[in-house]
Amino acid sequence: MQLLTSINDAAMHTMLTVLSYDLTWLEFIAVVTSLIGVWLGTTGKKIMWPWWAISSALYGWLFYEWDLYASASLQVVFIAASIWGWFGWGPKGAHPRVASTRQRAVVLIIGAAATAVLAPWFASIGAAATWPDSFGLVFSVVAQVIMVREYRENWVVWFVVDAVYTVEYLWQKLYFTSILYAFFTAIAVRGWLRWKSELNSDLTVMK
Repeated sequence: MQLLTSINDAAMHTMLTVLSYDLTWLEFIAVVTSLIGVWLGTTGKKIMWPWWAISSALYGWLFYEWDLYASASLQVVFIAASIWGWFGWGPKGAHPRVASTRQRAVVLIIGAAATAVLAPWFASIGAAATWPDSFGLVFSVVAQVIMVREYRENWVVWFVVDAVYTVEYLWQKLYFTSILYAFFTAIAVRGWLRWKSELNSDLTVMK
């Protein structure tokens, strides 16, 4: 127990201070691994999943320390999805496809309903930023699942979720993480374009 406490204290130790913001070692390492994982995701390469799992574990730890329980629990889903994605994608990575209008509508309705249910519950246990965090939790799960299923629309969902998280973490004074999610928002655009190009290439080959 004392060893775990010492490790946690070391991880939460300030690495450097920028404009009065204390950047911990844990947040710094989590940011770096997340950037690598998300960038690899835009290429559709299978190697993204180990990086995704590592960054999720680190962020689960960080968010728990900041009482962002929805964000922390979400990382468990990401780790499970990483295992699913590793075994679910083929050796050459993702082969993008497009969801139907009906599938998109169902996802939006279920996501909105789940957010409305979760937000009050997280508020009851003292979580911070309950509505944006619940929205992020629900639709991150949605984005993760449809990413594993290789639907191109995952990047649209990630774009919205990352934009919301950018504002939320700025509000929570997790400035470095807020900057990271601003990058994620931009990377989501690249992911959409890259997967669209891959989809068009696959269709051309089929013809």
